Amino acid sequence: MNLYKTLVALMLLMSCVAAGAADRKYIVKPRPDATKALPFSEGVLAGDTLYIAGHLGLEAKTNMPPASAEDEARLVMDAVKQTVESAGLTMDDVVSVQIFCTDLKLYETFNAVYKTYFHGDFPARAFLGAASLIRGARYEVMGIAVKRAH
Repeated sequence: MNLYKTLVALMLLMSCVAAGAADRKYIVKPRPDATKALPFSEGVLAGDTLYIAGHLGLEAKTNMPPASAEDEARLVMDAVKQTVESAGLTMDDVVSVQIFCTDLKLYETFNAVYKTYFHGDFPARAFLGAASLIRGARYEVMGIAVKRAH
């Protein structure tokens, strides 16, 4: 009898896992030139958890970072926010963030912008030094968000 209950419980668990695995939404930013499609999504929503890909703070016209480190921080956080909101979540659903930065002296500059994107408690976070980033960016931000139960 115990074996039967164990098998039923295992089958139920496997069906829940399979159902959760199939419940995915891919967040892909429209790009003007479809031939330049990048091999990643801006985010993947799996159940109530959003995995946020690395984002850069690039100007739309040049596809390069702006001259100001503060402006770049705002652009990168706007890009993260856009991905989070595209998944139906808010920035206050973000639970973990990793920031890669090519100049650790920009820590306070980034923080001054970063903290304006949250209304409650801040996510867990790492601020990591990086030798270089794509397109000459100063910052790359990635993270995880989990939809809050309301």
